[in-house]
Order: sequence, then structure tokens, then C-alpha cells
Amino acid sequence: MENPWLTALGMMFLLEGIIPFLFPGRWRGIFDRICRLRDGQIRFLGLGAVVVGFALLWLAPL
Repeated sequence: MENPWLTALGMMFLLEGIIPFLFPGRWRGIFDRICRLRDGQIRFLGLGAVVVGFALLWLAPL
């Protein structure tokens, strides 16, 4: 693929879809627990995901 943004989006969808495809019951339980978290806790998880994503992009060779 020539477009790196399209490649990244495709990889994101691939990785996001693996867990619900393979383990739908477990995924539903995890999603239910996340829905019961407070907004601040969800924001903290989101911030952690952003930091890890930036770190992986920084470490990945271009």
C-alpha cells in the first residue's frame, strides 16, 4: 500500500476486531466493566493508550 494512513487505519481495524471475533463473551464482560468506570478513569485509560501509541511510533523505524 502506498498510503501509510490507510495502512495504519487498516491495521487498527484488524487489531481492534481480533478480540471480539475470537472471544465475544470475554470482550462483552470487559466492555461492560469499562462502561461502569467514571469519566476520569476512562480518560486516564485513553491517555495511557495515546502515550503507548506515541512511544511505539517513536520507536518504530520509518
